[in-house]
Amino acid sequence: MTILVIAVIVLGVLFFVVSRSKKEGGANWVQFFVKGREAGFSFKETEMLRHLAIQCNIEFPNVLFESQNQLDKCIHSLVRSIKMSGETEEQGAQDFLSKLYDYRKKIEIDKSAIKNSISNSRHVSEGQILRILVTGSGVFKSQVIKNTSDYMTISRPVNKKNPSNMPWAGTQISVYFWRTDDAGYVFDSEVLDEVYSLGYPALKITQGASLFRTQKRKSIRSKLHKAAFLYLAPSHEPSHKIEIDPGMKCFLEDISDTGCAVTVGGKAEPGLRVKVQFALNNAAVCMTGTVRSIEYKEDINRSTLHIESEALPIEIRNHILGEVFGMLPEEDEDELPFRVLDDQIPGLGADSGSENAESGGEITSSVTVTTADPPSAVNGG
Repeated sequence: MTILVIAVIVLGVLFFVVSRSKKEGGANWVQFFVKGREAGFSFKETEMLRHLAIQCNIEFPNVLFESQNQLDKCIHSLVRSIKMSGETEEQGAQDFLSKLYDYRKKIEIDKSAIKNSISNSRHVSEGQILRILVTGSGVFKSQVIKNTSDYMTISRPVNKKNPSNMPWAGTQISVYFWRTDDAGYVFDSEVLDEVYSLGYPALKITQGASLFRTQKRKSIRSKLHKAAFLYLAPSHEPSHKIEIDPGMKCFLEDISDTGCAVTVGGKAEPGLRVKVQFALNNAAVCMTGTVRSIEYKEDINRSTLHIESEALPIEIRNHILGEVFGMLPEEDEDELPFRVLDDQIPGLGADSGSENAESGGEITSSVTVTTADPPSAVNGG
């Protein structure tokens, strides 16, 4: 009896789909629903996507599951409809939008993997940052100086806990690195010789017989240069509560649904739980997370903080992905109280003696970031 009921339901769905396809220009909706299921959409979600395809006059709807451009048309239409209807907090609409963004992200990441991935250590670029693992000794930091078909020359690996005179020739090592907009890689190698390259101590190492692609890219980043505020976030504090008072002035340099990067004056340490507050499309957004890594430029006294975000509410996540994928309507410059100019941030402006720079330094110290007088030659931005 149960099997009969299921069969009736399946036949009913097929009849519904086929009848729709006859009424709507002969589009292959049966294949559309099959593709929707393969892509991870429910029947209801696929039906909603079908309506979007019709509204956007997509001639061949099946391409939505492969084409970034065609899917973008549908997402943009949905974002506009949600805003015009005032249903920005309607859970069903936000859930569907989130599902579309997830699939849109998957399409771009998969295509990027095909386009950007490498299969041979000889393709590693000069300047690539490396992590060198030596069994029994720890993890060292290094950088590619030169890469030829026969060997790779890298800067002498450093580790604060190990002596600089450690012998390297003949050492078996594992080399890890992360390629921007791609993935993480690892290969095994052997140190051939200790040499000097460009006047600096270096190592010649063998090319990897096998290059393994490990941790894959999980998010799409959007480059920005937007004024923001940075706050120290106590562990007990709610993650995404909007702050009223100004914090440490900084610049948001990139953003994704999993984190962001900000530039501040001074020097910081990883491990801090912080909050970044900024404006997107004239709406205040607050992202809380942990500083995972720091890039400090001593000559200009600036730090770029790479922050891994905590779980975001779905409305905030969708709003950020709208920025990442260019779905937010173009409006005038964000008009919020925390607009900041380059010359108001310690280490980022030419006038290091200004009142704003001094007050910024005090705020900086409250999040255990040390500041110093920036060089007078440093220009804004």
